[in-house]
Amino acid sequence: MGKPMAKNLLKAGHQLVVYDIVKESVEELVKTGAEAARNCRDAASKGSVIILMLPDSSDVKEVMVGDNGVLEGARPGSIIIDMSSIAPFVEIDLEKKARGRNVRMLDAPVSGGEPGAIQGTLSIMVGGDEKTFEEVKPILQALGTSVVLVGDIGAGQFTKLINQILVGIHLQAMSEALVFAKKAGLDVQKVYDAIKGGLAGSKVLDAKVPLVLKRNFKPGFRIELQIKDLKNAIETGREMGVPLPAASLSHAFFLACDAAGRSGLDHSALITVAEELAKIKVGEQPREPS
Repeated sequence: MGKPMAKNLLKAGHQLVVYDIVKESVEELVKTGAEAARNCRDAASKGSVIILMLPDSSDVKEVMVGDNGVLEGARPGSIIIDMSSIAPFVEIDLEKKARGRNVRMLDAPVSGGEPGAIQGTLSIMVGGDEKTFEEVKPILQALGTSVVLVGDIGAGQFTKLINQILVGIHLQAMSEALVFAKKAGLDVQKVYDAIKGGLAGSKVLDAKVPLVLKRNFKPGFRIELQIKDLKNAIETGREMGVPLPAASLSHAFFLACDAAGRSGLDHSALITVAEELAKIKVGEQPREPS
C-alpha cells in the first residue's frame, strides 16, 4: 500500500525520498519523481515528515530503532507518521523513544485496502498531539478522504483494531449467511438485493458480495493481514482484560484459510471455509425447483 500512497503524494506536489526493501518499488517511484535513499536512516535524515507503512509491530520496531533506523537519522523537531497497523502499546512505547530524541510522532493507520490507497480514498484514524496533527493534515488529505484525530498517541491503532474486529466478524457473518442462502436453493444475488437496503445492509456487503458471486478473490486486503490485525486485537484485549469471543472465532476461521494456502487472497475468501463445511459453493447457479 505504501507505493500507491507515495504516488498520490507525488501527484499532490510533495517531494519524496523513499526507501523499501523491495527495490522494484523504489525504482518505480524514482521514475515518477522520488529520490531513493540508501536505508531508513538516510531517508529519515532528508525529510521533516517521515511516513512509515509496514506490515506489523516487529517491522515498525526494526525500522524505528534497529541499525540504520529512522530514529538514528531523524532530525530534532521532525514528525514521524506511522501509518502501519500495529499493536497500540508498541506504538505508545515507540512514541516515548521518539520524544526522547525530540522527534514528534503520530499513529495514523488506515482503512480502505489497496483500492483505497490507489484512489486516495483511505479512511485515516490518527492518534497524537492536535497541533502536530494540524501541521500534517494537508499531507494526510492527499492520501484519504476521511482524516480524523481520535485521541492521544495509540488511539489511531486502537481505532484500527476496532475497525478490524467489526470487519472480521462481519465477513464471518456474511460468509455464513450467503452459504445458508445458497444451501436453501435461493438466488444469492436476489437475497443480497432484498436485504442491502435494510438494517443488515453495509459497506462490507456492498464491497464483497459482488466479488464472492464472481469468485474474484484478487486481494484488496489480504487474509494474512486480517489475521495479523485480529491477532493484535485479541492480544491487546487480553492485556486490557477485555474478552473478544466473536473476534476470536473469526480469527480461527481466517487461520483455517491460511492453513488451506489462501493467505494471499482477499479477506472475502473467508467464505471458502464456510462453503467447504456446507459442501456447496456460492456463485454457482441456484438449483432448479424440484
